[in-house]
Amino acid sequence: MKQATVGFRAHSGWAAMVAVSVEKGAPTVLARERIELVETFTYRFRQPYHTAEKLPLGEARKFVALVEVEAARLAHRAIHKLQSELERQGIQATSCSLLMASGKTLPNLEKILASHALIHTADGELFREALSSAAKRSGLATVKIRERRLLEIAEQALRTGPAALLRRLGELGRPFGAPWSQDEKFATLAAWLALRGLPTSAQEIP
Repeated sequence: MKQATVGFRAHSGWAAMVAVSVEKGAPTVLARERIELVETFTYRFRQPYHTAEKLPLGEARKFVALVEVEAARLAHRAIHKLQSELERQGIQATSCSLLMASGKTLPNLEKILASHALIHTADGELFREALSSAAKRSGLATVKIRERRLLEIAEQALRTGPAALLRRLGELGRPFGAPWSQDEKFATLAAWLALRGLPTSAQEIP
């Protein structure tokens, strides 16, 4: 059975998801979708740590946990649906590639809520962690790539300059039409790299 990798670029409350396969070194985008990771797409739920900042600590902890569970459930539902659609085409999604931020370990909730910078970081990490958890539950091996190094890693692995690479990514999305923004392009590139295997120097995120 042909194999595919699912690529993700996450935002607060949603993520770009693509499925990519490679034949004879050439990538093909099989599916493109924006998935929502909160049931109610409002600031309150899309920015859970910002919301928690205004709550008593006990309520804040419960609220963040609620959003974590909901995000993981919705992510799993979206991945499972994609896997089923691909299987009907004779394609098996076996892995996923997830773009990460700094990779720094966050402190406890009380310390996060005392720092506006950490609140911003934690909001993003919550949804990335939901995708990672859902991928594991779906049986997908997960490759994590720091986004700030994505183009550098791609240039090394694919032996292609950034300008040519971005043109190629734009062409891959042409059959899908808009939107085909940096979100979809970067998610596609992350999946493509995971399928090829990352250079040793890029394997820095467990």
